Amino acid sequence: MLNRLFGVLGWLGSIFVFAAVGVWLVRPELEPLRRTLAFAGLACILVYGAGHWRQAARSFDRRQTRYGTLAGAGLLLGLVVLVALNYLLARQNTRWDLTAAQQYSLSDQTRRILDGLDSPVRILVFTRESDFPIYQDRLETYAYQSTQITVDYIDADRDPVLARQYEVQSYGTIVFDYNGRVERVLSESEQDLTNALIKVVEGEPQTVYFLEGHGERDLADPERNGYSTVSNALAQDNYQVSPLVLAQRTTVPEDATVVVIAGPQTDLLPGEVDALGAYMDGGGKLLVLIDPPPNDEAPTPVGLLGLIGDWGFEAGTDVVVDGSGMGQLFGADASVPIAADYPFHPITEQFNLLTAYPLARSISASAVPVSGRIPQSFIETSPQSWAEANLDELTGGEVELNEEVGDRPGPIAIGMALSVPAPSPASPGEPAAPEADGADAENQEDPGSDESSDPPESRLAVIGDSDFATNGIVGIQGNRDLFLNTISWLAQQENLIAIRPREPDDRRLTLTADQQRRVFWLSILFIPAATMGAGVYAWWRRR
Repeated sequence: MLNRLFGVLGWLGSIFVFAAVGVWLVRPELEPLRRTLAFAGLACILVYGAGHWRQAARSFDRRQTRYGTLAGAGLLLGLVVLVALNYLLARQNTRWDLTAAQQYSLSDQTRRILDGLDSPVRILVFTRESDFPIYQDRLETYAYQSTQITVDYIDADRDPVLARQYEVQSYGTIVFDYNGRVERVLSESEQDLTNALIKVVEGEPQTVYFLEGHGERDLADPERNGYSTVSNALAQDNYQVSPLVLAQRTTVPEDATVVVIAGPQTDLLPGEVDALGAYMDGGGKLLVLIDPPPNDEAPTPVGLLGLIGDWGFEAGTDVVVDGSGMGQLFGADASVPIAADYPFHPITEQFNLLTAYPLARSISASAVPVSGRIPQSFIETSPQSWAEANLDELTGGEVELNEEVGDRPGPIAIGMALSVPAPSPASPGEPAAPEADGADAENQEDPGSDESSDPPESRLAVIGDSDFATNGIVGIQGNRDLFLNTISWLAQQENLIAIRPREPDDRRLTLTADQQRRVFWLSILFIPAATMGAGVYAWWRRR
């Protein structure tokens, strides 16, 4: 009777232990139940072992028992090694993403923003407790990248006070809390999370004005030639995008961080040129996207070319032709030059994506250098390209490099940028301001003053194409990132210069009903049955 009771305890203990393992695998959050089952199972097994210790001692005299003991000891040693390796790797906290699309790795932009954090950011996820695992994979990657990130998972039903404090209205709300600033997002995608992080860290958005009134690209136009895509992308990067009709005012708005002139069809008025010139002299930031003339008889935009000429830029009266054949990768012809290798510049630092520029013109430094203003190229076409000077020949479809008629061999610069300290607001003939003395001098030299002693910096970027940022083209490879990086450099937000997160590829495998049945029979029945049959055959042969 006692032996039967011990046997029941042995079986019961085994069941409890397996149940504890099952709870750990299926419902890891039920830790109290798992511990209770594990302790109860181990207790039953110990009682069973104590009741059968004599039989266990006699069994060691048999050869099979000794072999089994050695095998068990080897298995135990292997488990100890695995546990030790797991402990060491956990302390090193290193991850490898072996997926083809690197779907568990953060984008370059996200990593740069996280690495640049100088204050703690608290991320709070308000949802049901059962939904916590949905957000853990992505958000724990943020915490792994930066020690400044802490992630808390809040059951909105169990902690309504905290949910009300952060004005949470729905399940799945992710709150970013940084130095008292709060940003909310209802998506766990990396792009949305990083955009929320940018907004909460940067604070008030900076304003980017797009000049209007000369046939420029339309910010609100969702069609192929519009700029609605880049307008939305700028808003995601915490920029406020606004139109600017400079003909109705005498100066550029004081809150302008960057002014963009995107593909004007007519020339600027003299008053507009003067206003933009004064804006640049005061430390302004200007991006000019200027398309090539449609033909040799097209009027020259004297005002706009004179504006960039004052800063050392010259736009060629030509169209860049790419003979490398790289345009065929995008189904384009030689009139769409492709940039693959970029000169060293902060805009294109570590930038390794292809960019395409339909009907672009060359941009170069002025033939007569402007003192202290030497632009630097950051977009260049391939060595097989050239600047075609005969625009009428281009429309005929047959072009070839002919340096005798003014064509210039590649590589051709189609994007250049300049950064210089802003000129003094005083005119050359105006005497310098008298030195301050006494209390005024002390106030000016006070090191605790909030005003920076560094002079403002003027930045200008000129690209010989506006089509590359249109809705129909901006999605090609790196076009979107290059446009946004140029804006970020002009706005002196170098931390935003990066390759931004993209939506992961859809890698789902679609099977027909017949294919699903074949996979089921093969994986669930045939392979396990074949393995079991091989084992039974080997056992039978040994007997």
